[in-house]
Amino acid sequence: MPRGIRRILLSFLAVLFLAMVGVPWLAGFFTDWFWFGEIGFQTVFATALVWRIALFFIGGAFAFAYFYGNVRLARGAGKAFPVLYINRGDGINVDVSRTVTRLFFPAAVVLAFVTAVSLAASWMTLLKGFNGVLLGSADPIFGRDISFYLFKLPVISGVLDALIVLTFLSLLAVMVMYWLRGEITLPPARASAKPRAARHIGGLLALWFVLLGLRHWIVGTSNLLYSTTGPLVGASYTDVHVALPGLYVTAVAAFLAAVWVVFGVLRDKLVWSAVSALVAYVVVSLFARGLVPAGFQKLVVSPNELAREAPYLRYHIDATRRAWGLDKVVGRDLSGEVQLDISDIKANAATVDNVRLWERDLLMQTFKQLQEIRTYYDFVSVDDDRYTVDGRYRQVHLSARELNVQSLPTRTFINERLTFTHGMGVTMAPVNQVTSEGLPVLFVKDLPPVSTISVKLTRPEIYYGELANDYVFVGTRQKEFDYPAGDTNIYSTYKGRGGVPVGSFLRKLLYAFQFGSLKILLSDDIRENAKVLYRRNIIERATTAMPFLDFDADPYLIVTDAGELKWILDAYTISDAYPYAQRASNGTSYMRNSVKVVIDAYDGSVDAYIADPADPVVQTYARIFSGIFKPLAAMPPDVRRHVRYPGDLFRLQTALHATYHMTEPDAFYHREDQWQIPGALDKSTNENPFQRHIVMRLPGEKNPEFIFMTPFTPRGKDNLAAWMVARMDGDNYGKLLVYSFPKQSLVYGPRQIANRINQDTDISRQLTLWDQRGSEVIRGELLVIPIEESLIYVQPIYLRAQGGNIPELKRVVVAHENRVVMGETLEEGLNALFGAGAATQQRINTQDSLSTLGVAPSVVPGGPTPQRPQPAPSGAVSDLLRQAQTHYDRAIAAQRAGNWAEYGRELEQLGAALRALQAGKQ
Repeated sequence: MPRGIRRILLSFLAVLFLAMVGVPWLAGFFTDWFWFGEIGFQTVFATALVWRIALFFIGGAFAFAYFYGNVRLARGAGKAFPVLYINRGDGINVDVSRTVTRLFFPAAVVLAFVTAVSLAASWMTLLKGFNGVLLGSADPIFGRDISFYLFKLPVISGVLDALIVLTFLSLLAVMVMYWLRGEITLPPARASAKPRAARHIGGLLALWFVLLGLRHWIVGTSNLLYSTTGPLVGASYTDVHVALPGLYVTAVAAFLAAVWVVFGVLRDKLVWSAVSALVAYVVVSLFARGLVPAGFQKLVVSPNELAREAPYLRYHIDATRRAWGLDKVVGRDLSGEVQLDISDIKANAATVDNVRLWERDLLMQTFKQLQEIRTYYDFVSVDDDRYTVDGRYRQVHLSARELNVQSLPTRTFINERLTFTHGMGVTMAPVNQVTSEGLPVLFVKDLPPVSTISVKLTRPEIYYGELANDYVFVGTRQKEFDYPAGDTNIYSTYKGRGGVPVGSFLRKLLYAFQFGSLKILLSDDIRENAKVLYRRNIIERATTAMPFLDFDADPYLIVTDAGELKWILDAYTISDAYPYAQRASNGTSYMRNSVKVVIDAYDGSVDAYIADPADPVVQTYARIFSGIFKPLAAMPPDVRRHVRYPGDLFRLQTALHATYHMTEPDAFYHREDQWQIPGALDKSTNENPFQRHIVMRLPGEKNPEFIFMTPFTPRGKDNLAAWMVARMDGDNYGKLLVYSFPKQSLVYGPRQIANRINQDTDISRQLTLWDQRGSEVIRGELLVIPIEESLIYVQPIYLRAQGGNIPELKRVVVAHENRVVMGETLEEGLNALFGAGAATQQRINTQDSLSTLGVAPSVVPGGPTPQRPQPAPSGAVSDLLRQAQTHYDRAIAAQRAGNWAEYGRELEQLGAALRALQAGKQ
């Protein structure tokens, strides 16, 4: 191919490559820049961009200069190369020496690129190392501040690892170059090196040994604090007394090996000194870091493990409690022998009035059937929250009605991007109120949203939510669909501050390329005042704005005093480098809910508030990204009232506290008092069915408050041992309490209560009958409700028609100690359980009802059957009653045996007896 044509072709390919790579990058750069500017987080974008670019070029230039500089130094200048031949197979040898040496340049480029990309990706690690804030507590072995391990050690480790690899690769390349030049000879010939080659190779090898020694001395010894050699995470007895000295010995061996190599170079014995140094280093390392510690652990420590590991177990326990915030848990003892009566129930009316009878997944089904209104609306999740409703402190369920573009009847560019742009309003229901049909009472409902309480919505549009993730344009010539009103539709115009202006031709071209839609450029509806809203999913919006934070899986929506909708997201600062601390399944050993993020559902504004100013990690981020965080005191009071303790953190803390409440090494080692969180009962899909939000008055407190609560049972047992709460209201936010029952007392646990409910014949009979009449009985999750220093259990019973999607709350089971009752409402159940007069009347009424049906009354749970004088029936009536009782018992037996034919016949006979009885009474 002619040289000119080849140049043109290469130029064309270069331009094509730049167009394919550069144009998308530029489009992404400008759209990201505009987006970060919209939310006021350009500091994050600019800082990340500048440091990535700087580290990319610095890392690439250094790696290239280091590697290729050593190669060029080995190559020398103005000297001829020896000839390296490869036999072509036809008796002709081809000189390939120059071809081989030319490969070092592209190899250097590739190595530089890999180093540059790796270093650029570590920009946050480097910045944290430069800006790390002291933690104020030291590790128990070396006495260094914990911040050294969180921030500085990763930087030191990364730098040393990079230098070790670069030096090793440079050493290999230099040896090849000198071999090609004939300045060194390798086996099978006698190995030797000329002075220039010996100095160069010896210097690199000595440097490599020095770097290895530094890594052992600094990084290796520090990594012992994450060891799992013994029965704990952290340096154990063997690590401190054998492995640590072994690391120092290995480091000294590396330093001596470097000196020995230099000594060999000076004596013109490089090959011998290098080989002997390498062998000696490997042997020392093998024994000092491997064989000796392993043997010591097995032969000396393991037979006397507790005695030797006790102080290190204490280090592990203390570090874990500090790293996970368990050192601030306050323990309180309960008597465990309190007998509740109706006065206790009345004194805790706020708790009883907020017992959560509606399961969130079942309530979601009801909301979808009753309140989606149109097919293109969707409810994504149901959240718990608390509001002051008409002067009363109430726990409610809240769900956003979001727009699902996937369900639009006609999916066109105009419909998806210009017309259907937002969801509308919320549905709010109290957690414990039921209509006469067994459906939830709705405080806020319908379209446009109508409120029957003091909580009002003035800005119900939802442009940003859990479902919204597609870009839309507002301020266009097309009207925006607001909500349906009968046979007509109501339209609106977006007036919020959110969005990026996109009216100019260049910006339309930019976003058309970025979103891959030519219609953006060609549309006449997108005019000069138009704006584009993108990254509308709140999780994506928050993680893009603050990629250095981790976010809780459950964001929640609130209604402000002004009637606006805002999302609250809990953000975590985490680390996997807290020494001696127990790790979660993903490796995390330190976690704080240090940031609360508030996103406006209408304009998408993002505000980040520091919730834990004592956290050194968030302080470090605040140094790096100046101005993006606000103090929690700056959060509006009507938003602050709805802040919750995050669920993901509480789940991890409760799981750890089940073991780490044992602070003495001996008890911890034997797991003498280990707890567990009760597992799911029956077919519950909830991973943590007993962990829930509750409005209640804590023992010893005067006012009800919103808490997160979970119970504990002893490991392998079903009785209750304790319960833990995270407080959320006012100045008590974030406080963790554990209420413990005496070990010698028996407090029924959830599984024991569930078994008692299952064994109650009256409840089982009623549920069985319902389940055979074309309906599905759904037993709700068993609720553990602390009252004073005791507990009651509540289980809602739902009924759903087969093939239907609307569950109805029909009964409520209430249990206390060994007593179980079932009522149509919670109030009825509590009255039957604790109200003596009301319970007696209920039992009498039940007997009257059964007698009317011709069925002998059973003993109603909750007390002995009341004795009430009744007139003796006549002989004929007595015979009919006995017949009815007999047919009824046979029907129940046939039903339990699955003999439905017999069951039907007995029911017919029962009906005939009852009709005869009724005719006799008339």
